Amino acid sequence: MPTIAIFNGIIIQMFFEDHDPPHVHAIYAGAKALVRISDGTIIRGALPRTQANLENAGCGSGKPN
Repeated sequence: MPTIAIFNGIIIQMFFEDHDPPHVHAIYAGAKALVRISDGTIIRGALPRTQANLENAGCGSGKPN
C-alpha cells in the first residue's frame, strides 16, 4: 500500500480504487485505523487518543475525538 505521508509517527497510506467511503489507512505503533477523508471519523479500528486527534485534524474536521 503506498505511503502518502508520515507525521508524528503516524503512517498514512492509501490505495487507489479502494472501497467506499473514501478513506486513508493510519498506522501508529501497531494500532491501525481507517479514517474517512471527508470528516476525519475513524470508521474501523482505533488509534491512541492523541494520535486520533491529530489524524482527525489532518483530515480537515479539526474536531478532537
